[in-house]
Amino acid sequence: MSIALFTLGGTIAMAGAGAGGVVTRLTGADLTAAVPGLADIPLDVRDVEAVPSAALAYRQILDLVDAAAAAVDGGATGAVVTQGTDTLEETAWLADLVWPHAAPLVFTGAMRNPTLAGPDGPANLLAAARVAAAPAARDLGVLAVLNDEIHAARFVRKTHSTSTGAFASPNAGPLGQVIEGRVRVLARPPRRVPLPAVDRDRLAATRVALHTVTLDDDVALLDALAAGVDGLVVAGFGVGHVPPSFAPALGALAGRMPVVLTSRTGAGSVLRDTYGAVGSERDLRRRGLVDGGLLDPYKAKVLLRLLLATRADAAAITEAFALHGC
Repeated sequence: MSIALFTLGGTIAMAGAGAGGVVTRLTGADLTAAVPGLADIPLDVRDVEAVPSAALAYRQILDLVDAAAAAVDGGATGAVVTQGTDTLEETAWLADLVWPHAAPLVFTGAMRNPTLAGPDGPANLLAAARVAAAPAARDLGVLAVLNDEIHAARFVRKTHSTSTGAFASPNAGPLGQVIEGRVRVLARPPRRVPLPAVDRDRLAATRVALHTVTLDDDVALLDALAAGVDGLVVAGFGVGHVPPSFAPALGALAGRMPVVLTSRTGAGSVLRDTYGAVGSERDLRRRGLVDGGLLDPYKAKVLLRLLLATRADAAAITEAFALHGC
């Protein structure tokens, strides 16, 4: 049994507090040496790139998934990725959409850097390694493990900017917990079939915009935002509503590119057939918008960009959102 550990920097690997602030300095060897109990789990440590998670790109994550998959093919029981938490909910979801193995791929990080009292990184890394090594975690897809909670990548959200309990799954709750070192899986959502192989060059050229609707919003912003993009995600009010002036503009855009309707609330699904006013979810579906279901705007954006990079047509995009957004 061995676990492949890939380090990408972030708060978990920061040091050097002072007037200049903390920066990423700790290697994978530094991280593992600071964790009591981790020596019991054989690790193959691979330092990938020490950058803030805000600097990560799709290609880097897809390359990392390839490396993790190769490690599993080579005999690793599972894999762990450490990174900054700012984009973890998106990178884990991106990985989940293409992860081909039953073996766990676990993302983790930290909210408190090692220069502070009570840093959470060591405990999170230990829990993540235990989950990656656990038979119970197989066939769950990509996971996020923080604060001794096990979350599915498809559900997890960062819900607080500083709390060590920042990560939650508002629509489903955690899949399990790590208690006294034991991995306890309490729920097993069905796995989705991975998306087809992504053309990395096409992905780099694919642009998807996101617009969050706000009170008394300016519809003219849509034209500027949609210029030169291949798809659009709209984060609407509540169950999927927009100002009436937005409805015809979004309908026109949906005639030339995929436009996905999501909710800006952070939890819950957009509806399909409850409200009928101009700008309601029913009206927008009639105008050609794709129902994003339970997917939040950020996850919808990741899925849409990958689908466009695989040359999915309108029917395939609608079908994919019906599958992943349920």
